[in-house]
Amino acid sequence: MTWLRRTWSAIALARITVRAWFALAAFDAKTSTAGFGAIHDCVRASRVQRRRARSCSVDEIVWAVDEACVWYLKRAACFQRSVVATRLLRRHGHDASLVIAYRPIPFESHAWVEVDGCVVNDLAQYQKAFIVLDRL
Repeated sequence: MTWLRRTWSAIALARITVRAWFALAAFDAKTSTAGFGAIHDCVRASRVQRRRARSCSVDEIVWAVDEACVWYLKRAACFQRSVVATRLLRRHGHDASLVIAYRPIPFESHAWVEVDGCVVNDLAQYQKAFIVLDRL
């Protein structure tokens, strides 16, 4: 039975990684045609879906997005990775928030994902070092 469970888990992770890769491509296509506003509206409109019985965990989804970024055609910036992670987490029943923030001196902007107030796809210290512009 444990072999079957491990096999299911590996298949689920592979599927979510492929979905993440295609979501990265969709992000690029949407930003090149419609711009940042369309991405912002898309994330704001996405809702948390009812959790499935065999839903992936937060860590598994974040890992899958990171893995998809490794195999993606170009370097994915923090905003692109965070948008994809937020949408996939919500799709799998996790109440994820996309946070867009900045630091004034020296100026830097950054985006990350939070679940239950904890940063899940980056360093937790960003919550203290950056000023939040938007939380979707």
